[in-house]
Amino acid sequence: MRMIDLIEKKQHNESLTESEIKWMIEHYTADDIPDYQMSAMAMAIYFNGMNNEERSALTMAMVESGDQIDLSPIEGVKVDKHSTGGVGDTTTLVLAPLVASVGIPVAKMSGRGLGHTGGTIDKLEAVPGFNVEVTQEKFVDLVNKNKVAVVGQSGNLTPADKKMYALRDVTGTVESIPLIASSIMSKKIAAGADAIVLDVKTGAGAFMKSVEQAKELAETMVNIGEAVERNTMAVISDMSQPLGNAIGNSLEVKEAIDTLKGHGPEDLTELCLVLGSQMAYLGGVGSSLDEARAKLEENLQNGKALDVFKTFIAAQGGDASVADNPDDVLPKAEYTKEVTAETSGKVSEIVADQIGISAMMLGAGRETKESQLDLAAGLYIHKKIGDKVEKGEALVTLYSNKEITQDVVDKIINNIKISDEATTPTLIHQIVQ
Repeated sequence: MRMIDLIEKKQHNESLTESEIKWMIEHYTADDIPDYQMSAMAMAIYFNGMNNEERSALTMAMVESGDQIDLSPIEGVKVDKHSTGGVGDTTTLVLAPLVASVGIPVAKMSGRGLGHTGGTIDKLEAVPGFNVEVTQEKFVDLVNKNKVAVVGQSGNLTPADKKMYALRDVTGTVESIPLIASSIMSKKIAAGADAIVLDVKTGAGAFMKSVEQAKELAETMVNIGEAVERNTMAVISDMSQPLGNAIGNSLEVKEAIDTLKGHGPEDLTELCLVLGSQMAYLGGVGSSLDEARAKLEENLQNGKALDVFKTFIAAQGGDASVADNPDDVLPKAEYTKEVTAETSGKVSEIVADQIGISAMMLGAGRETKESQLDLAAGLYIHKKIGDKVEKGEALVTLYSNKEITQDVVDKIINNIKISDEATTPTLIHQIVQ
């Protein structure tokens, strides 16, 4: 078999066989196929796409390129959740204990974040003492005992995907639905999931700017999941404005706690209930999504979800009193500053990605892998799209441990629009299953 023949086959819009795809991924991972040939293949896929069989074969070849986590010692159906990213995406901090509270095991491996704010692991490390580095045996024990554990990604998972993504990033082939879908699904499958729930974002703060693009990606990933015998569902959710009110590691932990107490932001609460009902249903709770949701809502109101959060934090070495007194436990910023409205009206636009960049400028995110996070840094949005605002009223409060410069304030002002009329965006665009 020769790589040049496979490249020419895909250039002519012919389908690659499972054995051809497996051979290609094995030899690329082993450095037998040079980057320039894989670049040519990625470009051919970018223009000509892949059918369902090719996408599934590519996904499984990437899964098999490295370690696979065995979660079979964990009792029950292991349901994983993946978000395609966004600004102020606090869902895992809420979903893990909430779904665990109805008896579904949540064995979550998460990463650190590049960009606007830290990843789930960074956010949890804002809780003093919380330990994300545990052995596989301890991880399994924690989930069997408490139904929930969240740890850092370990092992050599999907090395083929890591190589391919780095290549796609510099060859203009990132925006390929088959390659995006295979990349995401390979990581979830290699991490041991029995079932997968996907939160596919759309809007200004998302990778998929249009609902049509997001729907195509969601349907592709659901088809891959079903083809490789993983029950998979997806939600297409809005990211035209940040989710919730808080952006930044400690701030998002506090907001997650508020949500688990039943008084978090409406949009964050609703999205967590939609995603959580899918996770619970796929895990065997209830005979419908509505029944699963009702059980989650009950545990938000009766305090059981918050109790599971406390147990989860304490079991991994964290200070569980954070749930009762977050302001006393979480890191605090030395500097704060309010950004106020320059006119009266209604908030008509919040440019999510630019607001996220503002949080990163304050220290909440990483520009490079070597950047140090300020876990107290970030911002709190007081007014969302559709809200009335008076001139001089606070729009956003900024937090940082370095002096807050005017360029951050200007970026906020320039990316929150106030008009006479405004339409509140639709949070959930579609369910794909």
